[in-house]
Amino acid sequence: MAERAVAAGNAGSAGRAGSASRAGRIRRPEGPGKVAIAGLGLLLPGGVLILWQMLSHYGMISAMLFPAPYTIAQSFITLASSGELWINLRVSALRTLSGFLLGGGLGLLLGIVVGLFRRSEKLLDPSLQMIRMIPSLAVVPLFILWFGIGEESKVLLIAKSAFFPLYIHTFMGIRGTDNKLFEVARVLGFSRRQQILRLVLPAAVPNIMLGVRLSLGLAWLGLVVAELIASTSGIGYMMSDARQFADTPVVFVGIIVFAAAGLLTDTMVRLVERRLLRWQDSYQG
Repeated sequence: MAERAVAAGNAGSAGRAGSASRAGRIRRPEGPGKVAIAGLGLLLPGGVLILWQMLSHYGMISAMLFPAPYTIAQSFITLASSGELWINLRVSALRTLSGFLLGGGLGLLLGIVVGLFRRSEKLLDPSLQMIRMIPSLAVVPLFILWFGIGEESKVLLIAKSAFFPLYIHTFMGIRGTDNKLFEVARVLGFSRRQQILRLVLPAAVPNIMLGVRLSLGLAWLGLVVAELIASTSGIGYMMSDARQFADTPVVFVGIIVFAAAGLLTDTMVRLVERRLLRWQDSYQG
């Protein structure tokens, strides 16, 4: 009798284990692999390139205005093998990084100060918002008069572009912190420094990282403005020089390089953001 009870118990355990195993298999549905998902992003640009090449091959579009992708690739290889492309890219990347660190750093600092203190908001924010409304092209003549056509004017133009997204999103991130958390912090006896480091800044990180992404993108746009107007080196200068000689493939090479550099920096920021916000259980689509 006891043996039959033990056998029945073992059978029940095995049945429950099998059910749990089947349930585990049901809860883990198989989806497309990471390579397949990444490949989806190549469908649209790949299709555009194929169509572009076909239209160019059959003479349906102007070779002067829209050179074939194969011709653009040949120009890219020529510029890369001669070293001209990498020299100009290094100059442009250094300008962008310098302008982003200057403008983005000031934007982060002032965003924290204005977000934390209402008096600072009343004092600084109206003036900063007026400056934000001034187009970058409008201040180019002044920057050239004040700083010349050297590196200072270019870096400051990029810094102006990178300043405001990080400033605004830092301010919004701090002001978007739940006020109940401050009440809890006061009950726990947190000092002002502890509130900033352990409550405000962690809560504002999602907005700050979004501001970093936007600031980097606008830094590359500011670089284009700076190098196309007054420069003797950089990708923008290479494009401007090619335009004067109607070398359209080189202009397209510059556009592609700017796009690739912007995508690379944005991807790097997204990786850092994912690591900083790994505690979030957000919707992934």
